[in-house]
Amino acid sequence: MSPKPPRHRTEHPVTTTERSIAAAEAHSAHNYHPLPIVVASAEGAWMTDIEGRRYLDMLAGYSALNFGHGNPRLIDAAKAQLERVTLTSRAFHHDRFADFCTQLAELCGMEMVLPMNTGAEAVETAVKTARKWGYRVKGVPDNQAKIVVARNNFHGRTTTIVSFSSDPEARADFGPYTPGFEIVPYGDPTALDEAVTDNTVAVLLEPIQGEAGVLVPPAGYLAGVRELTRERNVLFIADEIQSGLGRTGRTFACEHEGVVPDMYVLGKALGGGVVPVSAVVSSREILGVHRPGEHGSTFGGNPLACAVALEVIDMLRTGEYQQRATELGDHLHAELGLLVGGGAVEAVRGRGLWAGVDVARSHGTGRQISEKLMDLGVLVKDTHGSTIRIAPPLVISKEDLDWGLDQLRAVLRG
Repeated sequence: MSPKPPRHRTEHPVTTTERSIAAAEAHSAHNYHPLPIVVASAEGAWMTDIEGRRYLDMLAGYSALNFGHGNPRLIDAAKAQLERVTLTSRAFHHDRFADFCTQLAELCGMEMVLPMNTGAEAVETAVKTARKWGYRVKGVPDNQAKIVVARNNFHGRTTTIVSFSSDPEARADFGPYTPGFEIVPYGDPTALDEAVTDNTVAVLLEPIQGEAGVLVPPAGYLAGVRELTRERNVLFIADEIQSGLGRTGRTFACEHEGVVPDMYVLGKALGGGVVPVSAVVSSREILGVHRPGEHGSTFGGNPLACAVALEVIDMLRTGEYQQRATELGDHLHAELGLLVGGGAVEAVRGRGLWAGVDVARSHGTGRQISEKLMDLGVLVKDTHGSTIRIAPPLVISKEDLDWGLDQLRAVLRG
C-alpha cells in the first residue's frame, strides 16, 4: 500500500509553496485557477512538490499523460531526437515525418494526416477542412457552410471555437462570434436530424464529453450519427483529443459502438505528455482538398514531435494500455458505483479509466472536494460546480488506484 503523505498546511508564516504561487500570480495572467500545489518532479502516476510531498496524480494532464510521467520509452525517444534535429519548419522535409504520417494513418485506419501542435489547432484545422470540402466536393454555396455541434461541448478556446460553446465562461466578452455553427442537445438524434440541412458540411462531436463531466452518450447514439451523416453526405468529425489513444479501453472511444468517423481529431496523449502534438486524420478525398499555403504551422509535424508520437503509436499497437484501461476502469467504476446512494455521491459516469463523479452539494463544491483530496495526497480537478473528474495515467497500479479511492471515501465521510 502506498504510504500516506503527511498532511499539508502546517503552521508557519510563509511556505516555499506560498512564495512560489505568489510570484507566479504576480506575473502571469489569471486564466487558470490551479490547486495550490507547486510540482517539482514526477514519475509514473506520482508527483512530488517543491517541499518534497508526494501526490497521486488522478488527472493525468486531462489525459495528456496516459502513459505516465517520465515514461522511459518516450523520454528516450525525445532525448535521441534532441541530439539530431528538433525543427526544420515545413519549408523542408525531415526524416521522421513520413513514418509519423504513415503510422498514424494506419493506426486510425485512414489515409492522410495533417499535423498541428495543440488540440485547439487541430479542431480549427478540422473546421477549415470540413468547410473547404463542403465547397469543393459537396457543392455548398460560398460562405453558406454549416457545422452542427453539441451543447456543453469543449473543443478548445480559440475565438472560433468559443463561438460554438454553450459555456458562458468560455464565451463572455470574446465576441463578435464566428457564424456557421448550430448547437443541438448532446445525445439527441432527433434534434441532430432536424438541424442537418443541405448546407451542413459536418457534425463535430466528442464521443464522450470530458469537460462537461465525462458524459457518455446513450447507447447507439454514435452509430446513429454515423448513419445520418453518411445518408446526408455530411462529415462526421470525432474529437478524440481526450477520449482517444487508450483512455476508454479502446484506441478510440468511437470503437465502443463500432463507428469509424470521417475524421479523427487527436492531441494530448499523442505527445505523451512530453511535447504538444495534435493531428487531423482522414481520407485522401477529404484532406486532399488542401493546397500549399492554405493552412499550416511552423512547428506542426516537427522532428521532435514526430519522434515522440511514433513511440506513442508503437506503444498503442500492443493493446497493453487499452487492456489496462479496460480492467482498471471496470474496477474503478465498480468501486465508485458503491458510493452512489449513500448521500455523498449523486451519480457516476464514464468509460474505461475515466470517470465523472457528481458530489452532493451538501458535501461541498467540486473545488472543495479537490482541495480536501489534495490535503490527503490525491490530485483531481473539478468541473461544473460539484463534479470531479478522475482520469489517472493508464500505468497506475491497482494498489495505488485503490489507495486513491480510499482517500476519496475518507473525504466524503468527512
